[in-house]
Amino acid sequence: MAEIVLTQYSGKIVGPIARLIGYIMNSLYMFLNDVFGIQNIAICIILFTFIIYFLMTPLTYKQQKFSKLTQVMQPEINAIREKYKNKKDQASMQKMNEETQSVYEKYGVSPMGSCVQMLINFPIFIAMYQVIRNVPAYVDSVKDVYLGLVDKIVDVNGFQGIMEKVVSESTVAAKLDFGSATTTSNSIIDVLYALPSAGWDILRDNFSGLADVITSTEAAVQHMNNFFGINIANSPLNLITSGWKEKNFILIIGAIMIPLFSYLSQVVNIKLMPTSASTSDKDGNDAMARQMKTMNTMMPLFSLIMVFSVPVGAGIYWIAGSVIRSIQQLVLNRHFKNLDLDAIIEKNKEKAKKKKEKQGIRENQISNTARMNTRKISEPIVTEEKEEKLRQTAEYAKSAKKGSLLEKANMVRDFNERNNR
Repeated sequence: MAEIVLTQYSGKIVGPIARLIGYIMNSLYMFLNDVFGIQNIAICIILFTFIIYFLMTPLTYKQQKFSKLTQVMQPEINAIREKYKNKKDQASMQKMNEETQSVYEKYGVSPMGSCVQMLINFPIFIAMYQVIRNVPAYVDSVKDVYLGLVDKIVDVNGFQGIMEKVVSESTVAAKLDFGSATTTSNSIIDVLYALPSAGWDILRDNFSGLADVITSTEAAVQHMNNFFGINIANSPLNLITSGWKEKNFILIIGAIMIPLFSYLSQVVNIKLMPTSASTSDKDGNDAMARQMKTMNTMMPLFSLIMVFSVPVGAGIYWIAGSVIRSIQQLVLNRHFKNLDLDAIIEKNKEKAKKKKEKQGIRENQISNTARMNTRKISEPIVTEEKEEKLRQTAEYAKSAKKGSLLEKANMVRDFNERNNR
């Protein structure tokens, strides 16, 4: 894939994730094509979304388990907060954190339990957006569809000026780069992928001798990007604008349905999500409850507005994710309804107790070892032992060989003893 690195996102975190997604998408595309004869990017997006959420099922389960356990332990957390409510000194704050952490350990949950999935989901979504906005840069099988037309275009004399004219008349955001053969090919593919329906007519008008290959390539691209008559490479806003110009009201309705479904699927997903004790505060005085309520209201609205301006493929990914999460949530809700939380809590408490006991034994061992070593160092050497060692050393010194270092050391010692008398 090195040959198409020009059009890929170069971020150090999202970039590698996007390339991995592109590899998976290409594998899915080839599988569908080879086994079922299906060549459709939208289906690949839906399958990819299913795979991602299936792999994250263990994390989702832990998150839901955390939420359920939070409802049980929340009174203890609130009691600790109330205990240190008016104490802002460092010692009190540290003590409050230690007591709070002890409660989490007792119930066997992590304070970060509800954040891990979000931390994973966000970079995947950003990387997926990069792939969808320029699929040929990441999916080799899609890029190959354009190569025949690109080869024909670069064989035309003065193709650079003609392509710049096509970009200007089509008002596409892609930029042309004629620095080398590779960058030329890649940037032309970028332009072709970004072309709206009217843009292909402009391309045919400017490359009249390539009308047949342009038409066949357009048909292949539309087939790949088609989702119930909608081109997933275009944004709903652009589709609405095009539909209004062409008086194609079916296209307008279809384009509006994508953001609308995104909003509704988000609302359903949030409704199915379990609420913790803090988010179900009847008095509405809890700050976290208010924040969660605001977030649950704003997130669907955010998806509604955002999906209007991004490629339809991104909206499909968002909708597919919400639908899969909703089905997943229904199953988990039924599972947790029949789950014996008391037994899980007792089991977690027992684990925490054993962990504390092990830590206590280890600390005692370290403390005892330190005391023993200190005692050994501080104890004086017995006088008889000292005299015996000195006598043995003197006997060994007398047996020194002539010319050895030991003999020279003895000579130095004798000299010092004579001078000190």
